[in-house]
Formats: sequence, structure tokens, C-alpha cells
Amino acid sequence: MEERNELVRQRLAKIEDLRGQGLNPYANDFPVSHTTADVLSAHEQQDDAALEDCADRYVLGGRIMARRDFGKAAFIQLQDRNGRLQIYVALNQVGAEVFEQFRKLDLGDIVGVAGTPFRTKTGELSLRAETIRILTKSMQPLPEKWHGLTDVETRYRQRYLDLIVNAEVRDVFQKRSRIISLIRDFMVGNDFLEVETPMMQPIAGGATAKPFTTHHNTLKMDLFLRIAPELYLKRLVVGGFDRVFEINRNFRNEGISIQHNPEFTMMEFYQAYATYADLMDFTERLICHVAQEVVGSLVFNYGGKEVDLTAPWDRLTVREAIAKYGDISIDDLEDRQACLDYAGRLGLELDKAIGHGKLLTELFDAVAEPNLWNPTFITEYPTEVSPLSRRNDANPDVVDRFELFIVGRELANAFSELNDPVDQRERFLKQLAEKEAGDEEAHAMYEDYVRALEHGLPPTAGEGIGIDRLVMLLTDAPSIREVILFPQLRPETK
Repeated sequence: MEERNELVRQRLAKIEDLRGQGLNPYANDFPVSHTTADVLSAHEQQDDAALEDCADRYVLGGRIMARRDFGKAAFIQLQDRNGRLQIYVALNQVGAEVFEQFRKLDLGDIVGVAGTPFRTKTGELSLRAETIRILTKSMQPLPEKWHGLTDVETRYRQRYLDLIVNAEVRDVFQKRSRIISLIRDFMVGNDFLEVETPMMQPIAGGATAKPFTTHHNTLKMDLFLRIAPELYLKRLVVGGFDRVFEINRNFRNEGISIQHNPEFTMMEFYQAYATYADLMDFTERLICHVAQEVVGSLVFNYGGKEVDLTAPWDRLTVREAIAKYGDISIDDLEDRQACLDYAGRLGLELDKAIGHGKLLTELFDAVAEPNLWNPTFITEYPTEVSPLSRRNDANPDVVDRFELFIVGRELANAFSELNDPVDQRERFLKQLAEKEAGDEEAHAMYEDYVRALEHGLPPTAGEGIGIDRLVMLLTDAPSIREVILFPQLRPETK
């Protein structure tokens, strides 16, 4: 730490020296015309002869990531938003005054460079600097091993440093941006309207989760950070927007893990005159399209194991999945006591008064979910655990719903929407009773939503897709923290 503090003191002294020479160590008067990628794209295929008389002039800005000095000349690696390029700085090219200033630059400094392309004796495409000047003096030195910052805690807390020194991290977030753009374009291309709904809501609804609470002083009322946009989006369908979607931030006051962050991103959409079965086909097409564009294939590795997204994807009911991956028959799954006994053998600690539907989902989570590696749609969820889903016409104990699982984790949740206002009110009342009994994740009664249903919600199907988890899948990221720029962390200890 003392050594690092000494380096900082040395750089502070250099800042004062620059100012003493009349130079601004934090200048903002250097217009940049190109990026490193522009140089590479234009000249990477040209040989020495083609570049010998090249007069193309490039003006770049970026950070010094490495340097090699040879007395009256030096090579630096300049990094900008598109990558890196070698810059050759020679005394006889830039002049004595500029070269003397250049010699005092440090790794991490941000500079402006202008010059022409050429190839070195080793054949590396480089830029021969005509001039170079300091734009931003870096007070803090880069990590000693600038090519790799490995301390996980530091990487997450100082993401800016992580992005500077780890090219693979920059690649993940560039891919994340592209994934979101591809999703947005796909939705718009299928005639969906992008909308925005409130992030502060008077009632936390649309999902089973514990909300964050805040207070509005002027209105003198508590508000909840959105756990899902569902109840607002469906009211837009009532209003005549038959196809809507929102790429949204949700907040859930729950645990933190490799799969969970209190603040996360979803894409939620609703389509009138469609069923949950229609959305299975739509989801296949959407995710396959994004994967093909980002990864270049529907078959790739995640965590060292092959994933195959080739359609059609498997489809199993909750009961079929439990029977397939567990040690209990489908017939026994209809027997409550047999299910409780099996849960006991699995070591699950459950309330003996648990409903049969919740019991089945606990068994599914324990024995089936971890085994769903390649994409699998799970259907026929119990009505008891699906308060907003439409009951199945043939079997009212289950709903017209699916969850999509890939690499052993849920990626999407969808269902044919409950549009019977009487049924919806009854389910809200049941959820309200559970909430009053201590279930913090149960739905509250939402009168305006029921009133909206009373005006008529057309037959509709809706779905939420976890953007963070999709990015994890397509970038081979083991933790959600690797795909969120600033994940939630405990307070930093001194």
C-alpha cells in the first residue's frame, strides 16, 4: 500500500509539473476522428509496400496500456472503445518538446494521437505518431499485472478498472448490449409496441416476491419498487394495445446468489388472441435468433458442457418432470401423503399444512429443475401457485402456463392470462388471506386491476424472460454478477 501511495504522489507531482509548463492535464480540446478499429479495418490486409506511401491520417484518443522505450523512440499500446493499436512515437517525428513530454507519461494516462499507418519490422500494423499529447492524467496506477485483474471483489466494486484491464469483461457487456438490441428489434419486427410502466407502484403485484418499500412525502403514501410490470402491461392490452413489451428493471427484496440480484432486468410482453402454447413457439424463435446472432451457433458450451438450442425444444408437465428425474411415479404424485413422504426422504423441511400444488412445485424444484440442461418447457403448473394464470379447461387444478429451463435454471415464465374478473378477485382474496397469515410474497388485492378486467381483457398470453440469465447463458458467465455492470454488494470494509 505504501508503494502504491508513493506512485500516486509521483503522479501528483507530474500533474503539477504539467501545469507549470502551461499544459492542462485534463484537457478537453482534442477532437478524435477515428478509432483503433477504423485503422485495423482499413489497413489490416495491406502489406508493407501498400502502406509505404499511405498518407491516410488518423486522430485517435485512448489509454496507454503498455509501453516499450528505446531511447529516442518508443512503442505504446493505445486502447479505446474498440480495441488496441500499437503506436510508434519517435523523437524525429514528434519533435523534442513533445517527445520530452511523452517520456513523462505513465501507464493509464489518456492521450490523443495523430499519425499515419505503417508496418513494423515484425509486420505489426501500427500508427506512426506525428504528435501525441496528454488529455487526462491518471493519478492511480493500473494493477501491476495490467493484463488481468483477478480479485473478484475488486472487479465488482471497481468495475471501471475491470473494464480497463480485462478485455473479456468488456466483451461480455458489449454482447449484453447487442442481446438487448436484438430482442428489441425482434419484438418490434413482430408488431409489438414498446412501452414504459411505473417503477414505483402503490401495490406490489405481478409476481410472487417480497418488495422494497419507499415513501412519497407529498402524497403521504408508501410505494413499492416494481417486482414486475405485469398488471400495468395487461391493462394496456385492455386499452387496445394488443401486443406490448417492456424491457424493464425489477426489484425484489430477496437473497443474493449466483442467479439472483435484488435489481435485475427482464423483458415482459403480452399478446392478445394468443395462448401460452403460441408463446412457446415464439420463445423458441426469439432465443434461437438471438443465440445465432451472438454466438454464431445453436450448439455451444456453457460451463464446459455442451448446450443445444436446436428446435424443437422438449416439453414436459410438472408431474412428468418429477417422475422422470425423481424416484416417484406419476400416480403417487396424486397422493398427498406419498408426496409428503417423498419430500421427507429428500430432506425437504415443509409445513405439514402445505397445499398439494405447492408441494408438487417443491418436489419439482428439488429433483427436476437441476437436470433440465437443454431447453425444456415445463407445463401444467398447479393453480395454487399461479394466481394470475388461466385455469386449464380440461383440468382446473392446473393452469395454462409454462416455465422455460436451460442449464438447470429458469429463464422464462409465461401463461395464458386469467381474464375472468370474478375468478381473479377470488384468487386475490385467497392470496390476501395468505398474506395476512404471514406470507410476505403473496399478492395483495388490486382493485383497479380487477376493474380493468371487468372492462374486458381479450384472450391474451404473456411472458417474462430474464435478460440477465440469458446473457449469462450466451456469454458463458457462471454468476449473474458477471453480467451486471454494478451488482449489489455488501458495504466495503476498511
